[in-house]
Amino acid sequence: MPTPGPSPVRYSIIPVNPEAHLFEVSCTVADPDPSGQVFRLPAWIPGSYMIREFARNIVTLHATSARRPVAIEKLDKHTWRAEALQEGEALTLSYVVYAWDLSVRAAHLDTTHGFFNGTSVFLAVDGRTDRPCLVELLPPGRELLKTWRVATTLPRAIDEPGAALAMGFGLYRADSYDELVDHPVEMGTFDHVSFEAGGTLHEIAITGRHDCDTERLCKDLSRICSWQIDLFGQPAPVQRYLFLTMIVGDGYGGLEHRSSTALLASRADLPYRGMNGEPDGYKNFLGLCSHEYFHTWNVKRIKPAAFTPYDLANENYTRLLWAFEGFTSYYDDLALVRSGVIAIEDYLGLLGKTISGVLRTSGRLKQSVAESSFDAWIKYYRQDENAPNAIVSYYAKGALIALALDLQLRKASEGRVSLDDVMRLLWLRHGLTGEGVPEDGLFALVREVAERGAVGSGRRIGRWLREAVEGTDDLPLEKLLKPFGIAWQAETSAKGPTLGIKLAAGIGEAKLANVFDKGPAQRAGLSAGDVLIAVDGLKISGGSLDATIARRAVGEHLKIHAFRRDELMEFDVTLEAAPADTIKLAPAKRPSPTMGTLRKGWLGA
Repeated sequence: MPTPGPSPVRYSIIPVNPEAHLFEVSCTVADPDPSGQVFRLPAWIPGSYMIREFARNIVTLHATSARRPVAIEKLDKHTWRAEALQEGEALTLSYVVYAWDLSVRAAHLDTTHGFFNGTSVFLAVDGRTDRPCLVELLPPGRELLKTWRVATTLPRAIDEPGAALAMGFGLYRADSYDELVDHPVEMGTFDHVSFEAGGTLHEIAITGRHDCDTERLCKDLSRICSWQIDLFGQPAPVQRYLFLTMIVGDGYGGLEHRSSTALLASRADLPYRGMNGEPDGYKNFLGLCSHEYFHTWNVKRIKPAAFTPYDLANENYTRLLWAFEGFTSYYDDLALVRSGVIAIEDYLGLLGKTISGVLRTSGRLKQSVAESSFDAWIKYYRQDENAPNAIVSYYAKGALIALALDLQLRKASEGRVSLDDVMRLLWLRHGLTGEGVPEDGLFALVREVAERGAVGSGRRIGRWLREAVEGTDDLPLEKLLKPFGIAWQAETSAKGPTLGIKLAAGIGEAKLANVFDKGPAQRAGLSAGDVLIAVDGLKISGGSLDATIARRAVGEHLKIHAFRRDELMEFDVTLEAAPADTIKLAPAKRPSPTMGTLRKGWLGA
């Protein structure tokens, strides 16, 4: 007879008090460490690179064994150790978690629904994280909440026909702690629809009030998901996939998981019955879905070596987020046009916005995307009023590096190879094998693909990529787009001169959120946080400032009064011309046959 394996770690979780936003969780270990079992809660969640200290939400915690109290000591901010027990004694840790973070990263609970990521609620058991886990999802006790269902890709503990799709409370399983915390859970009265893509079942659970045309949404997502599956090659790396979607009045965000994604979206961004075309909000939502779905390959299975395995107690440093987030940000919108969901003109509009966004931040000239990747923990995810002047987005500029690389590969090889081939090679060597990508691994792989397409181009393109990733020069995108029949036009976004500022959200007081490097406001001494109250002796507000400045001329002098804290201050400002940092892209009117062929290979018919 086969030797029985180690006892699984057993968890349970119940929305014990939705009105107070409290989950009650238990963790039982059948054979705790005889020297004293240690438990710890993750400090961050993969895909969101900032230490978030989830343990701060644990309200109470105690340990028992055979119904007797067990002493437990807190070792640090997220680690506990229970007293040593006799052999054969099981140990249960019971604790209450406060869940009031309406985001894709943590946990949220009220009388309308419950949502959690495992990293926020399930303590890891030291020395037992490779063991199978069983988790019982328990329903809330109130009569009003008996209609709640469960949406998750965690497999059911009992492997019966249809059990995986049953959206009910009960016992679920995972092969390890890492798998347990990579399947978010939604519970409530959500709407549920499904579609097929690439022979794989895909589901959407929509929580929150909405008027979504789910038939239209399923049709468009099916095309996008099918295209991505075909890019890497069938079959998809999951048996089923779930889009967990929380709908709010104003929100945007997504977080990838191995067979699902958690999304936060604005109500107005969903498609509605009778909607014509693809409004900007809907394109943004489809791009978000496409981005998180692409992560099913790129970052969930093709990973930096620094993430294999994750250390959830500490920062995991890598200089490669420009490839894992940046390349994904390139393909998210590209998948929309290649799958035929949006037109080429729509895609070029989205691409122009990305280029413009990068050009408007002087931080791009000071920080490389490799540095931005490494410092994500303390800079990108902790942006302040000086962020536009100090950092570059490895998402946005990483996407533009992917674009520039793709165009160069296609042009040098006359369309024989592209970034698609790089992604497929990454999947073959790292995604399917589980071997992490070394910090310098991508440069060698790109050289190999480039050389395959055109002998002699590998070294040149590989050298360019390293310089683009480690340097701060602007990318020669206008030059690279021209052979593909794409016209480039730089315009100013302002109707008149500029102060070189960004106001805080809202149309009330004119409070400065950002003061841009070497702009008129900074030269005059204005600072972020200042509240402008008058221009040349006339009262000003957030809603009237732009119109006031638009009536003035470049070189004109203004006297601005502003409050800094509680002190009234006066500034002399000289207006300057707004920069031409808005990029408009369009298909060239008379492309050559070569241009047309290259563009068709890049963007599709």
